[in-house]
Formats: sequence, structure tokens, C-alpha cells
Amino acid sequence: MRYRFVAAERAAFPVRVLCRIVGVAVSGFYAWQHRRPARRREGDQRVSERIRAIFAESRRTYGSPRVHAELRAEGVRVGRKRVARLMREGGLAVARRRRRVPRTTDGRHGLPVAPNLLDRNFASERPDAVWLADLSYIPTGEGWLYLAAIKDMATREIVGWGMADHLREELARDALLMAIQRRQPPPGLIHHSDRGVQYASGPYSKVLRRHGIRQSMSRKGDCYDNAPMESFFGTLKTELVYRTSFPTREAAKRAIFEYVEAFYNRRRRHSGLGFLTPAQAYSQMARAA
Repeated sequence: MRYRFVAAERAAFPVRVLCRIVGVAVSGFYAWQHRRPARRREGDQRVSERIRAIFAESRRTYGSPRVHAELRAEGVRVGRKRVARLMREGGLAVARRRRRVPRTTDGRHGLPVAPNLLDRNFASERPDAVWLADLSYIPTGEGWLYLAAIKDMATREIVGWGMADHLREELARDALLMAIQRRQPPPGLIHHSDRGVQYASGPYSKVLRRHGIRQSMSRKGDCYDNAPMESFFGTLKTELVYRTSFPTREAAKRAIFEYVEAFYNRRRRHSGLGFLTPAQAYSQMARAA
């Protein structure tokens, strides 16, 4: 502490005077100064090793904010700017997103359309109050694999999903039935989706009514009305699909299952949750309730 005081005040006072005031030798101060860069490099090396391990464990998907949150959770005291610098120096960069969105929704039908109950209000304080649903695609060597998913808005968890080589209504219904079986939601839950024929179909709406779930739909052609689901699919593709070549649909199914259940729901830290994982957020909310 005395050496640091001398270093901080040396611009205003002579080093010899400061050393005499705090009771240290001038030679000791200069020796301490020479040791500091070496210690800093050693500290950087130790932190860098843990950063590389966290980056690898995250499947090379974590930027500096999530790496910093992981270090803090482990009890490592380090600044976010230092983490960003060490990642930059170590060449640890997250892959950028690619934008390529084929059509998966067909709203050109004469089926009943539900009102928009959310109106882009995606805040939710408790699990199983708001679910968002959507469909996406995964390219494989055998053709498209289609993915239906349901996301809990409070915890960001993917509570239900289904995969198939078609876009028929039963694909979306499989995801819904999985979510209902897992979570047993109370009556009054809001289920929000786009106006696709899969979600407007009679069998799908019947399942919702049977379980007391209120149906909500986006405005026509407005992807921002279901933005959190778009965000999930974007994350999935950036962190898994764009980095992998799937020879078969079965290979893609296995990889997506492992990503969603083992990584995204249980290990991936979400900035919207204060860098908790969905599993941690669910536990905290359940205890609070």
C-alpha cells in the first residue's frame, strides 16, 4: 500500500520525500516497480488460462460479458475490460451471425386468427405465464430438418420442441404437448405465435383450449411481434448450425437435442437473466413463489 501511494503521488512530489514520509527505502520502491509488470503478466496468464477454458466449455460462443460473468461466479475478481483485452490478445472471437431466412410460415389461410394479447410486451415475472412458439429450419445433407420450439418468456428456457422432415401441424403440436407434459402450466397461460397454419389449425387450438391456455398471435407479417423466438433461433444457428455440417437429419437431431437440453437450458448464461442460466432462473423464481 505504501509503494502504491508513492507511485500515485510521484508526479507531484519527489520520490525520495514520499519514501521518507511513508517510511520505505527508495531502492525498495524502485525494486517493487520493476516487479509489478512481471506480476501483472503472471496474473494475466492465470486469468487467460481460465478464460480459454470457459470459452472452450461454452463451445466458443461466449463473448467477454458472459466470460466475465462466469469468472465472477467462480469467485475470480477481474474487470470486464481486462477480460475483453485478454480475449482479444488470445484471438478468442465469437462467430458472427449470418442472415438467411427461408419461409417457414404460411399465413395465407382461412382459419381463425387469435388477437395479439402481448403487443410486444415480453416481460414476465414468473414461469409458465407466457410461452412463445415458432418454427425454423436446419439444412442437412438429406434436405431440410424443421424445428418447432416453445420458449418460456420468464426463464428463457425451451420447454418444448419437435423435429421432423415436414412442416405439418403435428410438428408444432409435438412441441406443445412436450411443454405441457413437462411444466403442467396453470390455466391462463398465454401462448403466442405467428399466424401460421400450424398454429391456427383446429387440432392445435383444441389442445390449447383443453388445457386452459389463451392463444395469442402476431400481426400479419410482423416478425418483431415474436422477437424473442427469432432471437433463440438466431442464437441456435450462430452457435451450432452455421458451424456444423450435418450429413443426415438424424445427426442434426442429435446435435440440436444436446445443444438445447444440455447447453442452452442448463449451462448457457443469458444476459436478459442477469447472466443466470434458464435452469438457475427457474429455481430462483420457484423459490420466490
